[in-house]
Amino acid sequence: MRFHRYLSMWLFAAASPVPALGDGAQLEPVVVTATRTAVTRDRVLAPVTVIDRDELDRSLASDIAELLRFHGGIEVARTGGPGQATSVFIRGAESNHTLVLLDGVKLNSGTSGIAAIQDISPDLIERIEVVKGPRSSLYGSEAVGGVINVITRRDLAPLSAGAEAGAGRYDTQQAAGRIGWSGEDVAAGANVSWYDTDGFPTFEASDDDAGYDNLSVDLWTRASLGSVDLDAGYWRAAGTTEYSDFSLAPVQQDYTNHVTRLGIGVSPLQNWSSKLTLSRAVDDIEQGQGAFNPSDFTKTDRIAADWQNVIDGPTGMQLVAGANLSREETSGLIFGSRLEESPGSGDVEIDVNAAYAEATYARGRQQFLAAARYTDHDIFGSQESWNAEYGFHITRGVRFSAGAGRAFRAPTSLELYGYGGNRNLDPEISKNIEASISGEFGSRHRYALTAFRNQIEDLIEFVFTDPENFVGENRNVEKAEIEGIELSYAYRGQNWRVRSEITLQDPKNKTDGERLLRRAKQMFTFSLVRQLGEHDVGLDVLATDDREDFGGARLAGYLLANLTSRFRIGDHWQVKANVENILDRDYQLADGYRSAGRGLYASLAYSY
Repeated sequence: MRFHRYLSMWLFAAASPVPALGDGAQLEPVVVTATRTAVTRDRVLAPVTVIDRDELDRSLASDIAELLRFHGGIEVARTGGPGQATSVFIRGAESNHTLVLLDGVKLNSGTSGIAAIQDISPDLIERIEVVKGPRSSLYGSEAVGGVINVITRRDLAPLSAGAEAGAGRYDTQQAAGRIGWSGEDVAAGANVSWYDTDGFPTFEASDDDAGYDNLSVDLWTRASLGSVDLDAGYWRAAGTTEYSDFSLAPVQQDYTNHVTRLGIGVSPLQNWSSKLTLSRAVDDIEQGQGAFNPSDFTKTDRIAADWQNVIDGPTGMQLVAGANLSREETSGLIFGSRLEESPGSGDVEIDVNAAYAEATYARGRQQFLAAARYTDHDIFGSQESWNAEYGFHITRGVRFSAGAGRAFRAPTSLELYGYGGNRNLDPEISKNIEASISGEFGSRHRYALTAFRNQIEDLIEFVFTDPENFVGENRNVEKAEIEGIELSYAYRGQNWRVRSEITLQDPKNKTDGERLLRRAKQMFTFSLVRQLGEHDVGLDVLATDDREDFGGARLAGYLLANLTSRFRIGDHWQVKANVENILDRDYQLADGYRSAGRGLYASLAYSY
């Protein structure tokens, strides 16, 4: 399906009459990811999805991927159950075209290029912000399909505490606890989560259960020292994942992910705020055949400094400008081959320095955004990325917006120096355009219709130079184009909440004309929550059509439905229950791998 067909559908909808905005509009959530500043969602021109604490709480999900897949334009592929390798595709782009942040700190591995979102516990999260479309102008590499920013919990009440414990199918057990304290100038807290499951066999041909455990902790503090604001955080997830290799032999993998962050903020002038953030992110995986035969490993250790300045100009104008410096060290032993620049050279080091600026302006019915970033990369030199967006309020309840952007993904150290490594690789480049109509009517109803096209060039692919001996190298040889439309509707009443999203897209490899792997052309999501006094029940539905996979395999379409409920007991206690896959459908997210069947999960929670 070509882009002009999508555009004609969008124009038809734009020409249709739309009811005017009524009284009693909803209070908008504040988001930070789209512009790097705190802005109410209705003032953001880019498509933004927010998964709030309430949705996280009622889901009883094992990781954030379980929630992301019930939102439009976001697809998930997983090689088995909890803890198994998980990929996220936003708007049909590659999995390594999704930038994942934790409190603004990059989590993507320097070897695989993707983040281990399967190890991020929802118990530690306040909300998740997803910006669809390119954002390399603000965040650099990987922000091609979109950005996922995971924001950890910060309870700023004078004193707060909570605990939760639960269990479910596959001998699953989980527990979590939190405590927070806030004074006049100082606040601090701790959040802990534990999850353990025997799981089920990853491969359809295997009978060995694939267990998984995760112990996560998040520590945070904030302080105001006169004119200086300090905030610091430490997040860590560690555990073991079991699975079967291609010979069906049992394998276990020990993982550790942690982020350390320190922010120092000052306001030199009344309209100028400045913040320096120092961070370190580590992704460490050790793999072995059983407990006594250690084998491959990969490790990414990234330190970064980000200096951001926000200047409020005349009414409606704001400037964001800053610099980001990072050094990434990667090491590994992959299929017996050491990851290094040259034999005996040791770890791979890559320095990336960047400067960025964003200007926003709003006056009357119009909004403007222009952003640009200059990146200097150790390997391929300089790269420019940008975003330009415009919004116009046709009426009080109807807004037209349009945008364009250029983004990039830098080659990983594995693509540069691993099997088939090629130090002459260039970055992958994307050019995106989109247009949308959005708004609200009756104060409780919201809608959005967006048409987009993302063209990606210089995709990196392994090319055989000697097929008989499996010799080859990585090269920039592929092209892709993803065109689509997204339609969303939401209703929020006193006792009912409804959200529905439809995505129609054509994710195509322009080199050979084939569909991009593990991506559907049609997706439908639906969420309904019914408030019953102090209690609520909810239904989440995902329907997708068929997808293609490696080796010419075809993954059938499927319908997945989850049922949730929460019952309050007194002022402090709550019972939660979740029936996953209530229809007990067999479906695959990757060829040859199982997915979870129907399962009941329940927990008892206490809060103060």
